[in-house]
Amino acid sequence: MDIEYGTLVVDKNDKTLGTVDYIIMDSWSGEPRKFMVRQETAAGAVYFSPQHVAGVTKEKVKLNVSVEELEQT
Repeated sequence: MDIEYGTLVVDKNDKTLGTVDYIIMDSWSGEPRKFMVRQETAAGAVYFSPQHVAGVTKEKVKLNVSVEELEQT
């Protein structure tokens, strides 16, 4: 899975969440642990992990959860 900064992120309902703004790496393995998408909402940002990813293309990341599910975690 190769997710880069600036990649568009959509939830399972194809709702646009924004773009990847920050990547949190695991200090032991060097693998990505979480990705942050900054939003202009009250929450300010949503985070998703590699387990939330349904698919990745060069243009976008599709999640297997909705934005509401992400905001609850």
